[in-house]
Amino acid sequence: MNINTLIERFRQGDMRALARLISSLENEDPGASQIMEQIYSLTGRAYVVGLTGAPGAGKSSLVDRLTSLLRRRGETVGIVAVDPTSPFSGGALLGDRIRMQDHATDRGVFIRSMGTRGSLGGLAHATGEVVKAMDAFGFNWILIETVGVGQAELDIMHVADTTVVVLTPVAGDAIQTIKAGIMEIADVFVINKSDLPGAAKIAAEVEMMLDMQGERLKWRPPVVKTSATDGRGVDELLAAVEKHRLFALQNKGLAERRWARAERETLELVRHFWYQALCREKENLRPFLEAVASGEKSPYQGAREIISYLLGKCQHLV
Repeated sequence: MNINTLIERFRQGDMRALARLISSLENEDPGASQIMEQIYSLTGRAYVVGLTGAPGAGKSSLVDRLTSLLRRRGETVGIVAVDPTSPFSGGALLGDRIRMQDHATDRGVFIRSMGTRGSLGGLAHATGEVVKAMDAFGFNWILIETVGVGQAELDIMHVADTTVVVLTPVAGDAIQTIKAGIMEIADVFVINKSDLPGAAKIAAEVEMMLDMQGERLKWRPPVVKTSATDGRGVDELLAAVEKHRLFALQNKGLAERRWARAERETLELVRHFWYQALCREKENLRPFLEAVASGEKSPYQGAREIISYLLGKCQHLV
């Protein structure tokens, strides 16, 4: 199927076209850039919520419960579930889809499981493009479940409108979980598995951490206790997300976050296109590199001359 036919079927609401389009984006097919250029004008309508936290925190179950709640309200939901890719087989278990089987036949829900394919920030490389595809398709909400992450894997903050950090009472030393890093990106904190001992303690420690930040916080992230196994607290979680959404709209925080996202994505594409140009011109750049290797020129002089050479061919960069 050619790209124009695929996009036409996508615009008509064909779920299979959405799936094929996403596969093209994931695989970085030659037509992926053309696809994004044609659907970009349709984006910006969905609200994107990211759920992140340590492995085993119950993120999949929370996504499942949130999806059920949103569907009862008549909202459509796109789900991006990221699983770790095996360093041995190159495949991913994609266990999140197993946990969401109740929604498999629901036409108002689209679930896409993705392997990280070596990405280290908690998301797959193409997550941002996949989210845009779901947004352009017309979903009201997009829920992103990151792979189990540590304190420094913060990519979700660059994709989500609201970031939910999921903690559990059984995560070990609670103090360790509230160090700088992942805790600083939360718009909402969730203490999942709150029926277990220690839930009140970790909730109190998160509140203490927030107290220490005091007036520096424009938005104080609420701390919500949930139990995804029986759905307890999920209504309160959705209410907290919607409260943050309203706050961000009223205080221009959402607009600022999306502006920063667009700026970051554009500069990342500039870097990507520039690297592609370097790769295409590799043989032509060899004289510059040889001059540096022989000591005739410094690496700095060589780099400047390569940039000048590429700028002279700038019309061929993309």
